[in-house]
Amino acid sequence: MSHPDFNLLVTLDVLLAEGSVARAAKRLRLSPSAMSRALARLRETTGDPLLVRAGRGLVPTPRALELRERVGQLVQDAEAVLRPAESLDLKRFVRTFTLRTSDGFVENFGPRLITLAGEQAPGVQLRFIPKPDKDSDPLRDGTVDLETGVVGEATGPEVRVQALFRDRFVGVVRIGHPLSLGEMTLSRYAAGRHVLVSRRGFDKGPFDEALEALGSRREIVTVVGGFSAALALAGASDLIATVPDRHTGNLRKGLFSFPLPVPMPEITVSLLWHPRMDADPAHRWLRGCVRDVCAASAQEERAEA
Repeated sequence: MSHPDFNLLVTLDVLLAEGSVARAAKRLRLSPSAMSRALARLRETTGDPLLVRAGRGLVPTPRALELRERVGQLVQDAEAVLRPAESLDLKRFVRTFTLRTSDGFVENFGPRLITLAGEQAPGVQLRFIPKPDKDSDPLRDGTVDLETGVVGEATGPEVRVQALFRDRFVGVVRIGHPLSLGEMTLSRYAAGRHVLVSRRGFDKGPFDEALEALGSRREIVTVVGGFSAALALAGASDLIATVPDRHTGNLRKGLFSFPLPVPMPEITVSLLWHPRMDADPAHRWLRGCVRDVCAASAQEERAEA
């Protein structure tokens, strides 16, 4: 079965609007003979004469009258599909975005992001959901619009990635804890009682491997799934939490933070999204908001340093 030539829809729309082969030809910048051939093809395709001679002019057939409004709407819809997206009217824009992030990102950057988005687009709602793993399926199937985190082996190869900031791990204890006084050494740190953050419930992490490489180890008393829980425990006990610095800036207020006595590489926190959302104006706007919030936070930290 042969496929119809959809270009004929534009020709039919103009012919029915003009009711004249000559005027339709002029409007489409075709010769009268080319337009006559197009009308012949339309008659063959539809099985109807469409326009018939009446005196010195042409009049539409009942079938042509039936098609006129439908064809016009089809052409308008097709033009809208192929036209570049119009500029986004943020004040009237209504949409819910789902972001998958760690609890530290939400609590540290979430308030400013919600405020910024709300000021620019009052009809936008941000929905934050937890990130138990680095699987990219939620980005692929569209249940998640944006994700933040460290790129890992489970990150899909097609996923778009843009670095937001670098982060490093620090130790955290309550004010008055023995480690908040005096020089920090590896032996003092390792001798303490620790809380480990592991979303998968592992009993040790990369930092423990770094300690083992130095011939040391630490006592892990408990394991929690997020940074806020680890800091809550550290603030209410003698436990030591090890958390990313920039991710937890707001959460560590009222606590004592210190550089780790073991060199650990910095991590790169990135923004991740599926390539099908690249050209979506609203998605581009939200990505810009996230970048602006993270950049503003970095500027404030540099000013305070």
